[in-house]
Amino acid sequence: MRRNRLGSSAVEVTELSFGAAAIGNLFTAVEPARAAAAVDAAWDEGVRYFDTAPHYGLGLSERRLGEALRGRPRDSYALSTKVGRVLDPLPAGSGAGPDGLSEGFAVPATHRRRWDFSADGVRRSIEDSLERLGLDRIDIAYLHDPDDHAETAFHEAYPELEKLRAQGVVGAIGAGMNQTAMLTRFLRDTDVDVVLCAGRCTLLDQSALTELLPEAAARGRSVVVGGVFNSGLLADPRPGATYDYTAAPLSLLDRALRIKAVTEGHGVPLRAAALHYPLAHPAVAGVLVGTRSPDEVRDAAALLRREIPDELWDELRAEGLLTENGH
Repeated sequence: MRRNRLGSSAVEVTELSFGAAAIGNLFTAVEPARAAAAVDAAWDEGVRYFDTAPHYGLGLSERRLGEALRGRPRDSYALSTKVGRVLDPLPAGSGAGPDGLSEGFAVPATHRRRWDFSADGVRRSIEDSLERLGLDRIDIAYLHDPDDHAETAFHEAYPELEKLRAQGVVGAIGAGMNQTAMLTRFLRDTDVDVVLCAGRCTLLDQSALTELLPEAAARGRSVVVGGVFNSGLLADPRPGATYDYTAAPLSLLDRALRIKAVTEGHGVPLRAAALHYPLAHPAVAGVLVGTRSPDEVRDAAALLRREIPDELWDELRAEGLLTENGH
């Protein structure tokens, strides 16, 4: 599987990366053996970039990922985690939230997530993540969803990440968000190596093409794209499907069905086209797909191996389903 370097850093990622939120029990529990098997399947398919965060299952994702990767040659893969939420222990017996989930994860509420983009919070978060992962370094550290903490993120958290990069504790630094405006600001105003953009470079939402991707390309920075299926609508467009984790509006469902008709007319599954779409842009280093089972991993890898004819993209543009600069 092809690898791409992140900006001017020495860190390389594979075009397909393993998103480890699901093995942190996102929405539903995943058995430990199944979580480990998913990581093994990713490795067997050639995936060498794995992404996690303290937020995912209150550290469960980090612990499981670290355990599954232990014993693999450390220089043969890249791992990213995130800062911005620190985990504070709760008294024993606090239990999960009223719906049985801890902020979307099926785990006991043993800790409280606390937003902290201070310099001390960033350093503590990295130290805690290293302990949970059982590693001596992190390849990529992202500021995680700093939407409502912009000034602290830019003036405290980011400079601390710079220091950690200079010290070799992390190899590359960046920010991960579901929006493009602040990510573009990070590219313009800081020396990040990479940004992780979720849901804004897809067949349904091409807003990253306006400023974010051109800015990254002009500055020699990299973008990792997540949310290529927009949380489900581009995986299986049907009534009741979700778009960005809420019920998809009928207008977007109709658009997704029109895109599906075009891709299938070329013999290409919609999911394959959705996975390939971001990779055509020179600033995009890879796509991140969340998977919770070996079958899901193998399916994503098979989709990436599909050949996508140029005529498919031409027809999508002709139908007004892709912007002119969309490919």
